[in-house]
Amino acid sequence: MLSKRMIQPVENEDNSPDEGWWSAILADEEVYSSAPKEANTSRPGGRPSISSDNWDRIRKIYDQDEIIQLTVQGYNRGGLLVEGDGLQGFVPVSHLVAMPNGLDDEERRRILTGYVGKNIELKVIECEPDQERVVFSERAALAGEGRRKLLFHSLKPGENVCGTVTNVTEFGAFVDLGGLEGLIHVSELSWGRVQHPRDVLNVGEEIHALVLQVSEENGRVALSLKRLVPNPWDTINDYYHPGDVVYAVVTGITRYGAFARLDEGVEGLIHISSLENKAGQSNMSSLFKNGQRIQVKILHIDAEKRRLGLSLVMGEEPDGGS
Repeated sequence: MLSKRMIQPVENEDNSPDEGWWSAILADEEVYSSAPKEANTSRPGGRPSISSDNWDRIRKIYDQDEIIQLTVQGYNRGGLLVEGDGLQGFVPVSHLVAMPNGLDDEERRRILTGYVGKNIELKVIECEPDQERVVFSERAALAGEGRRKLLFHSLKPGENVCGTVTNVTEFGAFVDLGGLEGLIHVSELSWGRVQHPRDVLNVGEEIHALVLQVSEENGRVALSLKRLVPNPWDTINDYYHPGDVVYAVVTGITRYGAFARLDEGVEGLIHISSLENKAGQSNMSSLFKNGQRIQVKILHIDAEKRRLGLSLVMGEEPDGGS
């Protein structure tokens, strides 16, 4: 369900999402190369072989946001291969209604096998003749015909929307807005550093997000989670100054130091050079663990470049808390 409350978008130099990450995410879902032998396909790797007339039909079905019924011919680990009446395509696991999150391979295979031979209602969510790519969604069909077009016409940049997380990949999180999926790119999840989107969001979680960009032509809705709150870097100098000693939580460990997040959400780096005399240890993993609460001293602040230098306070070892 959509909330019509409008929020002024936060201006940012990267306000326009990078086109590259859409194709990257789609590639992450695409697993035709491991299609099973029982799948009825006429091209290597399970890609559909469709006549030009049927491509026109598929495009019309997509444009009119229609629901069609196809038969499941086979599956692979990533989803189902479906066909019927001259149409063929793929349904990713994340777009199957009966596929819970967090299943092991055996249970996933059992559910996918149960689909084989069944007729299921679907919507076309990707139609790319040049790449011979057709992607269907069982989940999108639940919203009914015409819902996607309605959302494309009603969604506006700067609007606060509600949705349910349907899939989380290393590139970001997909959010079902009630018949149309939007994407929160990993760079739009938090003002701080995100190691993996699953550290921020979980499949099935209901969230609010800010609409950044709506493109019906490309079938894309770009969303942001972080822009629902002010950028803490804009006001960091009001709260912190070099020399302050504060608490922080370790969020990442590298060979050259450890990252730690302050209460306001900004992250700083404890560089290895500031730890040379710390118990004679230079191995970061022996000093820090993710989630540990530590006491740090602020060395320098560069709000414009979003850099924060920290040091571990002498006599304060990570306490192992969270």
